[in-house]
Amino acid sequence: MISRRFVIGAISALAMSIPATSALADEMYIPLVSKGFQHQFWQAVKLGAEKAADEEGVRITFEGPDNETMVDRQIDMLSAALANKPVAIGFAALDSQAAIPLLRQAQEAGIPVVAFDSGVDSDIPVATATTNNVAAASLAADKMAEKIGGKGKVAVVAHDQTSRTGIDRRDGFVNRIGEKYPDIEIVTIQYGQGDHLKSTEVTKAILTANPDLKGIFGTNEGSAIGVVNGVQELGKDGLVIIGYDSGKAQKEAIKSGVMAGAITQNPVGIGYETVKAAVAASKGQDVPNLIDTGFFYYDASNMDDPEIAAVLYD
Repeated sequence: MISRRFVIGAISALAMSIPATSALADEMYIPLVSKGFQHQFWQAVKLGAEKAADEEGVRITFEGPDNETMVDRQIDMLSAALANKPVAIGFAALDSQAAIPLLRQAQEAGIPVVAFDSGVDSDIPVATATTNNVAAASLAADKMAEKIGGKGKVAVVAHDQTSRTGIDRRDGFVNRIGEKYPDIEIVTIQYGQGDHLKSTEVTKAILTANPDLKGIFGTNEGSAIGVVNGVQELGKDGLVIIGYDSGKAQKEAIKSGVMAGAITQNPVGIGYETVKAAVAASKGQDVPNLIDTGFFYYDASNMDDPEIAAVLYD
């Protein structure tokens, strides 16, 4: 004999399953595949994406590999996301070339791709939500020149040479120095893979080889913190450090005077605009090819100003 409890339980289970299935069938799903999760920058991008998703009534997922060297892992994540047949997808490429075959598949399947933070060397993305990294790094070069009196030796600790952000920030800084500051020599450009431990070791090697160095530019959060750590471990007081991005450690380094200042992006805005553009594109609406989310230079004198504080994160 079937018990009353069993029947009620079965009916309840069936009732719960039907709306859930219907909701999943009707909802708009947009996965975002980022470069990683190891920096607070990506957590801030995720917050912006979630805000836009709530406003638009869509479901998003946000994931990335454990660190920014894991190109193959990111490609696997992109492949899995596309297999779920989303209405659109957001993608921040670790390698601007490696993902193109999968992005081409998305295009052929009618899935709009919105690039964020780091663009893709292709016309496949319908939009890119990003900082103007060349202009931002050029400003970093101007600040470096100002701080070292327009002459001397400097170095760059970059996060990579394969992503669009890595290339643009390196070139923006290097080209501005070459164009405007003939008495400043860039003695080396080294790559720490966006990891603060590797960037620390790279920095120490640079300082050991160049004892008369006047400044170092770190091109992302992990790079900049690695530079700070390397300088402190070797006791190189007075060396000018210009960073990129924000985070608790950089903010504390600026407040203490170890770091002169840094470029901050608008990570919440990047995530927010990515989802907004993805929703619009999935509906066949026109979206701007480039969505410039802005940047600022901040230091101890202005980091508490409301406009700057709004785009800094811990």
